[in-house]
Amino acid sequence: MNKFLLKALVLASVNIAIFADAQFRTRNRMDRLEDFDQQTFSWGFYLNGNRLDYRIVLDPRYGMFENHNLVKSTESYSFGAGLIAKFRLNDYLDVRLEPGLQFAQRQLTFNTQSNDIYRDGSLTNAPFIPIALQDKDRIRDIKSTLVDVPVLLEFHGDRWYNSRPYVAAGVNYIVNLQSNSDSQDDNLQQTFRSTTHNFAWSAEMGIQFYFNKFKLTPAIRGTFFMNNEMVADNPTTPPYWSAAISTLQTRAIMFVLKFE
Repeated sequence: MNKFLLKALVLASVNIAIFADAQFRTRNRMDRLEDFDQQTFSWGFYLNGNRLDYRIVLDPRYGMFENHNLVKSTESYSFGAGLIAKFRLNDYLDVRLEPGLQFAQRQLTFNTQSNDIYRDGSLTNAPFIPIALQDKDRIRDIKSTLVDVPVLLEFHGDRWYNSRPYVAAGVNYIVNLQSNSDSQDDNLQQTFRSTTHNFAWSAEMGIQFYFNKFKLTPAIRGTFFMNNEMVADNPTTPPYWSAAISTLQTRAIMFVLKFE
């Protein structure tokens, strides 16, 4: 173990020990923000980091060849931010509306040159003229700006000194502002199209920490799209791209820091 890593571990251990002592010590302890959770409404904001990927179900004809997957997704990391509005139901349940803006960029790789074997057409596909796929044809860098509106039902336990654990789950309405869904161009012109309006479900868990002036909540959230985001290519486009994918769905794991 090098000296830098050792120093980092020691420093992190000291900080955690100081933080835990400040939060949980019983001697001369005073609860902070004792009446905060009794408010019917409360507000805040959050920052988050994301790990995003696609869940892909491939078409058995155009998306696979000799048991090899012809389309692959590369995960990416991004960030986002949003607002918090909380409505208190009772001592253990809250409803949260947390609209936010998420930025993402993912990559799909289409190794589908082998679909040339279907050039003569069949009962399920029209004949087409093969093209030699270059890097600009095989790789799609997909940029997304997502307006995410989750509604979460939160269940929390009792406060333990100046902390409180919770779990939450709910549904999301998500608008992709860079979907290209209305574009007349498709992958033949290097334009990847996906749905603009989407629905997802989310699950979250975390711990709320109470300080003198605010409440800080680190949490982990998973968000999983329920609808198929894939928009089919134009009928005259060869089956190298959208035809290879039956279902395309975003999945995201988020680390969230909430301030209330």
